[in-house]
Amino acid sequence: MKTSPTPATIPQPETGRAMNGADVVVECLAREGIDVIFAYPGGASQELHQAFARRSDVRVILPRHEQGGVFAAEAWSRVNGKVGVCMATSGPGATNLVSGIADAYMDSIPMICITGQVFSKFIGKSAFQETDFFGMTLPIVKHSYLVLNAADLPRIFKEAFYLARSGRPGPVIIDIPKDVQQAKLTPVFPATIEFANKSLTEFPRATDEQLKLVLELIAKAQRPILYTGGGIISAEASADLRAFAEKVNIPVATTLMGVGAFPEDHPLSLRWFGMHGSAFGNWAVDQADLVLCFGARFDDRITGDVNKFATGATIVHIDIDASEHNKNKRVAHPIASDIKHALVRLNELADATRFAPPDTKAWHTQCAAWKRDYPFAYEQSHHIVPQEAVEMLHTLTGGDAIITTGVGQHQMWAAQFYPFKEPRRYISSLGLGAMGFGYPAAMGAKVARPDKQVIDIDGDGSFLMNVQELATCHIEKIAAKAMILNNQHLGMVVQWEDRFYNSVRGNTILGDKNNVGSPDNPGGIYPDYVTIAQGFGVKARRVFKREELKEAIQEMLDHDGPYVLDIIVPYTEHVLPMIPAGKTVKDMILK
Repeated sequence: MKTSPTPATIPQPETGRAMNGADVVVECLAREGIDVIFAYPGGASQELHQAFARRSDVRVILPRHEQGGVFAAEAWSRVNGKVGVCMATSGPGATNLVSGIADAYMDSIPMICITGQVFSKFIGKSAFQETDFFGMTLPIVKHSYLVLNAADLPRIFKEAFYLARSGRPGPVIIDIPKDVQQAKLTPVFPATIEFANKSLTEFPRATDEQLKLVLELIAKAQRPILYTGGGIISAEASADLRAFAEKVNIPVATTLMGVGAFPEDHPLSLRWFGMHGSAFGNWAVDQADLVLCFGARFDDRITGDVNKFATGATIVHIDIDASEHNKNKRVAHPIASDIKHALVRLNELADATRFAPPDTKAWHTQCAAWKRDYPFAYEQSHHIVPQEAVEMLHTLTGGDAIITTGVGQHQMWAAQFYPFKEPRRYISSLGLGAMGFGYPAAMGAKVARPDKQVIDIDGDGSFLMNVQELATCHIEKIAAKAMILNNQHLGMVVQWEDRFYNSVRGNTILGDKNNVGSPDNPGGIYPDYVTIAQGFGVKARRVFKREELKEAIQEMLDHDGPYVLDIIVPYTEHVLPMIPAGKTVKDMILK
């Protein structure tokens, strides 16, 4: 017989001391365990910065651009699994956060974005630096708050953190007018939260009947494959995935968001697949007769022509977000569930039933042959080629660094030639594909994990977009490194020009088009990243020659502060394999 809890056992709200709204905000963050925030001040957020100045338990890092701050907060979250926090003022300060908020939304990263807002009485009147930030961000947030009563702040912050990290994670906006920040109150901090909509606190779990069906499908399969995504990492289910894959003896291919969720040096690993993923991973998924999609969403960069994706397979899709089921790809068995629960229970049911994996020896033999014959590879050159630089970095770090990237060719080469054994080590803008992500992300990642080497593998175009964060790292003593694969072009766009536009250059040369810099023309290199970095007080070096590469990378790794290593590479290299957009595995370009 169940009994109701006595009043003494029900968590009670706590009344704080008298303070203003801004102080309540800082107290709420401290109560959520937040000890660092990336924040750029302005008139509408000044009260909040004054409140932080009165405290010593929350570190405020001043980025040199709000976009740098939001990308840093996102990477901080991705590396340690907690909710990242950034803050900006109203108007242009807030709008500068939009790319980072959209990025977190696309990649399902938990984040709180606090923005100052004009006085309540001016909202809707086109006041100085007013924007409807609540309205303009609705399509790219998990939830939004416009706070009009300071007494609501403790409840709103507690709700916001819960919403950001629960279920399918995502960003939450809290927009706070200046008068709400200034209001005097004695706050009441709730011990628990309640929502009228129970779906916000009661998440789906697969039934045993559904999971037994999955095991039955595996038992009948001849060519099964696990297709796993970032949901595995968000759910902290990597160990459960490995146990399950080994128990049922199924090869694992991940998305880029899922890189590291399964060790890439494991015999069952097919690395990552998709547009620029492994040929062997793509072929395995294409020829599978059973695809178990766990914590992924059938993104177009994975499926290509979705109507021709895994056409011979029975597909099981387990995801906590039921709206993803049959959205991009019709599947036979959609199962709404927390993926960690599903994997834990699958392992338990397999043990309880003494599950015997099917005879898939021929399938494993085929996958092994593909892996042997079609590895990620590149041709040697008398110049440093970008793949070689990434491979050398992997060797010198023992594969134990956290790698962030910008967006472009270097992003793909980083994932191809730096195999990952653990989750939360490859930090990249994947759903949105936001250039400029790499170095601010390295900054946030290094703050989260000061014990690890953190290197931004970047392109010269992407790096320049947020180069100002070198100042943040210098002043804040954040030892984030940048290894630029500098080809003087927007490399991925150039690759598409070469493949599909007869090599016509449509504004893709970053320097002087009449004197394009290259390993053979160092005098044309523009801009001079070594001089730029030195201007920020950051140590830097440029290399052209292969014989200098190893020593230069080691110098970067040994340096105890931020560092920029500018590696000049030819622009003629292409990322391969490549499945052209909207095409199929059968259209894969291998050379």
